[in-house]
Amino acid sequence: MMKTNIGMWIDQRKAVIILSTDMGEETKVILSNVDRQPGRIDGERSTARFESLLVDANDVTERRDTSHLHRYYDEVIACVREAEAILVFGPGEAKGQLLRQLEDALPKGYIVAVETADKMTDRQVAARVRDYFKKESPTLELG
Repeated sequence: MMKTNIGMWIDQRKAVIILSTDMGEETKVILSNVDRQPGRIDGERSTARFESLLVDANDVTERRDTSHLHRYYDEVIACVREAEAILVFGPGEAKGQLLRQLEDALPKGYIVAVETADKMTDRQVAARVRDYFKKESPTLELG
């Protein structure tokens, strides 16, 4: 049976998932589509008058964002169900939110490590995952 290790960098906007098996490596990217500041584009404040009228009330926005995040985490979890070991890293609270959902969805013992990491390119994520599992399992050679 083929062993599958998965490493992922995640924040509330994007997950970069690296699936690593005896056959090689695959990268998947999942976007959450959660807008941190509704009514704004790329964090820039609108110059239009009455911008506040265009923004949902906080509780409505928060419920919508929470719903988006749950679907986002469910999509991430669907990608990692086949894993024997999972490394999760990223900058903010998304790691903890994902882990709470993962604990309900997967048997205990699958998550091997959780680490804090700043923003990384997809290639840096892949290299970190490769290095981590090479150290943890020296008999597993990944090309």
